[in-house]
Amino acid sequence: MPELPEVETIVRDLRPRLHARRIAAVWVGEKSLRRPYDPQWTPKLIGRRIKSLSRRGKWIVLCLDKNVYLVFHLGMTGQLTVVSRKEPVLPHTHLILRLKPFGRDPAEEPSRQLRFRDIRRFGSITFFADETKLMEFFNQSHLGPEPFGLDSIYWQNCLARTSRCLKAVLLDQRVLAGIGNIYSDEALFEARLHPKRMGRNVGSKEASRLRRAILTVLNRAIEKRGSSIRDYVSGNGNRGEYQEEFRVYGRFGEPCPRCGRPIRRIRLAGRSTHFCPGCQRQT
Repeated sequence: MPELPEVETIVRDLRPRLHARRIAAVWVGEKSLRRPYDPQWTPKLIGRRIKSLSRRGKWIVLCLDKNVYLVFHLGMTGQLTVVSRKEPVLPHTHLILRLKPFGRDPAEEPSRQLRFRDIRRFGSITFFADETKLMEFFNQSHLGPEPFGLDSIYWQNCLARTSRCLKAVLLDQRVLAGIGNIYSDEALFEARLHPKRMGRNVGSKEASRLRRAILTVLNRAIEKRGSSIRDYVSGNGNRGEYQEEFRVYGRFGEPCPRCGRPIRRIRLAGRSTHFCPGCQRQT
């Protein structure tokens, strides 16, 4: 599933290509996503100008004029790209927004399309008629704060009050938005903390070390344009590169890049979890 670095990369790629464009037409596929597309949304989209594109957790928020919103979740295999209308429409494409060219003469610039593709159909597209409804949606989702600018006292309190393991805490979107299986493993390795450690047993210095490790890993992953394990591509249709730098995730049995001991794999919080038994001691 695409995590924060992948979603952030897509937003950064698409933002300059979508800004100030108007939606000329909407095409919707026949198969439903996790949240079915409502045909009544289509006339509310046509003619709208795109004001901004942003990210909240793993959600992509397209803000249109008159403060209406189209919100995308990539699920496990979602792809959101801008391509020329001449590009063949790939199977499993569920939504196409045709964008008006700039200028008076349509021939001045090739017509582009924003396309949403999702092979496994766990993603979603949702329309919100105003900012209040959008905020209600995110409030009901109980999304925690973003990792960037994370308050240190809030973070220490979150850990001190829970008996859950660190891996479960990092995966909980109500505690911290945007982190999933890949970057929780990588951040814990960076911080030299065992994924089984209970939050309440983590001291303030270790909590701070983990907070810094999260930012280090996320920033590096964004710099490398995310991780392409299976289906993820950026907004330009290109693969990420951070998978080439994984230090523990997906490296079961391989030597630790720090100490050389074989990377171990266990199951925690319902997810496969990778760590180094030498660098990440449980006690």
